[in-house]
Amino acid sequence: MSDDDSRLVTFRNALLTGLVLLAPLVVTLWAFNKIIDVVGGSARPLFFVFLPDFLRDRPSLTSVWDILATGIVILLVALLGYVSRYVFGKYLFSVGERIVQGIPGVNAVYNTVKQIVDTFGSQKRNLFSKVVLIEFPRKEAWVIGFLTSKTRGEAQAKTEKEVWTVFVPTTPNPTSGFLILVPIRDIVELDMSVSDGMKLIISGGGVVPPWPRPATAQLAPTETAP
Repeated sequence: MSDDDSRLVTFRNALLTGLVLLAPLVVTLWAFNKIIDVVGGSARPLFFVFLPDFLRDRPSLTSVWDILATGIVILLVALLGYVSRYVFGKYLFSVGERIVQGIPGVNAVYNTVKQIVDTFGSQKRNLFSKVVLIEFPRKEAWVIGFLTSKTRGEAQAKTEKEVWTVFVPTTPNPTSGFLILVPIRDIVELDMSVSDGMKLIISGGGVVPPWPRPATAQLAPTETAP
């Protein structure tokens, strides 16, 4: 390859690299400009009534008024969202939920998604203190489960063993499953977090947490059984 060809290739590579670096910035600026043109341009006449004539008729200030109008619209929308969330949010949500529940087919999908969110929400997830392995439904067939409590009371007394309560969810829909009282000697505690255990179950085994765990994860406080 000659020196001219080499310089041409170097220039082409530098040009492509520059385009790749500038593309996100150009797209972002273009998007902001379109938002200002559409939102500000549409809302500007509404705010012009509050401006004196000598400011309103200056073409050089058109962009300034568009930006201000866009900012005011964004603030009004945020205020509406805030009021709706804390004043009308519960009412609107209940009305919307009733409408969705009345649509055949859609209500089944909605209920499934809602059950998954409720099951793995922050409040419910606190019920799962540890990821464990147990043999189920037969010996040498292992399933992932979540330790929910160390059983006390009648079940413990009548089995005359120290049994722990383990919830074994189904895959890929973890909202149903089996509640099993397992002797402590038959439970294998895992180091993976509850979140990783949930991902493993929901993905049907497709998302497997790394092992051994990274050093930072091993130094972090581990989840303890109740």
